[in-house]
Amino acid sequence: MAFKFIKPGKKNTLQQEMGETRQERRNRFRILVCIDGSDASYEGLRFASRIGHSDECDIILLYVRPIDQGLRSGGLQVRVARENMLDWGLELPGIRYLKQGLDMLTGEDEISAHWTASMSHSESWGDPLGDNKVEYCHENGRTIVLKLKTAPDPASGILDQYELGPYNLIIMGAPTHWHSEMRAFFSASVTQKVAMLSPCSVMVARPNEHGRGKGHLICIDGTKHSLDAMRRDAVLAKHSGRPVTLFCGARQKSDIATAGRVLEKATEMLAKIDIEVQDVLVGVGNPTEEIVRAGDDYGVVAVADSGKKLFRRLFAGGTAFKVMGAAKTSVLNIR
Repeated sequence: MAFKFIKPGKKNTLQQEMGETRQERRNRFRILVCIDGSDASYEGLRFASRIGHSDECDIILLYVRPIDQGLRSGGLQVRVARENMLDWGLELPGIRYLKQGLDMLTGEDEISAHWTASMSHSESWGDPLGDNKVEYCHENGRTIVLKLKTAPDPASGILDQYELGPYNLIIMGAPTHWHSEMRAFFSASVTQKVAMLSPCSVMVARPNEHGRGKGHLICIDGTKHSLDAMRRDAVLAKHSGRPVTLFCGARQKSDIATAGRVLEKATEMLAKIDIEVQDVLVGVGNPTEEIVRAGDDYGVVAVADSGKKLFRRLFAGGTAFKVMGAAKTSVLNIR
């Protein structure tokens, strides 16, 4: 398979092309999957592959590497490194993880037969290797991008990549430890920082063989905000062939009837867009604890973001953020 190199042109021409590209991307569903080699990050890629088979969906695999990472001091010729990246013949940082992700999405025979590939490079942070990507375009319009990005830290690189999007969804593997929102602002994992600061929806992916086959548990509270989020995730669930279960919390037993009415209304709303609700659940007690308990039986728990400003979210907290940290399965925080 021959690769096409994209050479940088004049600044104003590039700006015009970038503007046109961003406008085209707004008409597509774009998923940014952050790969770090962990099982959790590849679980996120499996989710992306289930919803990414549509002609209107693009999947971008991203690995963020620190600046330089010994390439200059190691005497590696950068030109050779870039050329070998095309053939995946050199173990540059992250390439093995990206190649494994590509293999999960499509086989080599299919790539050769139905996809065209192009490579581009841009300078970044004075790093000798810079940013590099290989873009595979299917004859039906789908795109898979492998991006090797340079940044001071992974969270900054991921958020910078969002600005180059736009993206509808960012998927990341769950961290080993999850801090409270206040602590997360000052000292948190990459996943927590991105989950707090990302303008778009974020999935924190976790392998859960026990609940993978039961589909999506969508949590609602009757507000317009949560019902809008419900519709968005229900469409994703249907598109990926997964059943939908609705969950509504009741603080105390006297609230059960109200929760039941919320679930009835939500079921009717989804029926109007031809989405069947497999089951409905009411959890009585602390919302976070009840969602986490019920969610263990499902492959994905979908929660609506609080919608609060960052400053208010730090001090007031939010159920969505708490569920993302406490759950044993993948959690989709919908914004």
